[in-house]
Amino acid sequence: MHHFPDEPSVPEHQQATAVMHLRFEDVSQNGHVMLDALPYGLGPALWAKLIRTSPIAELAGTQGVIPILTRCIIEGGEGPIAARDPLDLRGLYQLAHTEDAAAEVSRLVLCMWLTATGRRGRTYGPPPPGAGEPIPVGRVFAEHVFTRPFAAPGERKVLRFDHAGLPAVPPDRYTWRSPEALMGLPEGAEPLDAEPTLDPIPVAFGLDHTDGNQHVNSLVYPRLFAEAALRRLAAHGRSTALLARKVEIAYRKPCFAGMHARILVRTFEFGGALGALGAFVPDPPEESGDGAPDARAYCYIRTLFEG
Repeated sequence: MHHFPDEPSVPEHQQATAVMHLRFEDVSQNGHVMLDALPYGLGPALWAKLIRTSPIAELAGTQGVIPILTRCIIEGGEGPIAARDPLDLRGLYQLAHTEDAAAEVSRLVLCMWLTATGRRGRTYGPPPPGAGEPIPVGRVFAEHVFTRPFAAPGERKVLRFDHAGLPAVPPDRYTWRSPEALMGLPEGAEPLDAEPTLDPIPVAFGLDHTDGNQHVNSLVYPRLFAEAALRRLAAHGRSTALLARKVEIAYRKPCFAGMHARILVRTFEFGGALGALGAFVPDPPEESGDGAPDARAYCYIRTLFEG
């Protein structure tokens, strides 16, 4: 259902390991790591160990060039694990470029891969079979586009690096996917909703939803969307004793504290599991004439649940 890019072969200085400690609420009652806990591992494994000491970090201070998160794919793995046991992380990054239809450079991108391993166990009760053995508990892919977010509108796009420690154009090519593509049903999925439906509960963003980047945190959207998807599944008479196990979200523009938004959601069945796709759109949503979400959606999202 999700296109999780294969890990590339990169030099050792673009790879790192780290340890991540979990909060009690990061592990579900059946012992699986919550999806929104996994991307926090990008901090210790990649941003702190690799990016902070690389020329990428210097670009922000000297040229105002910053890698902005544009897509995140999170997949849950095995369980159970105990909330008290830390995760072992392995991360790597790649610099690449995208090309337009004329084979011209259209973006410079920073891609990150993260895998998390835990030890089989339980927070409470007797240990499970195989207690203590290492198991994969999840992985993350994060796509970033380099831009000058504080420059004038016509000067924000970055098509070449101007730094002695970086190639002007990274030679690796990355295939760009449209954010709107997430509104399409996965191949083989059976829709429960004929079209995306507006969730009846408006979203009112507050400071509790924000972070130091001065806008709504990227991991707020998957959690709010999962809640809207469960409400829609309940309206179809389906059980909501479900846990999100895969999510892909493509970001177009940020939301801020004080803004209101609505959630478009369309539920479906896929491979014996239940899923949902949709978008966060302005409130009130703008009319598009064909029932499709307006192009001004803040982000698009697709998620899959397991019981």
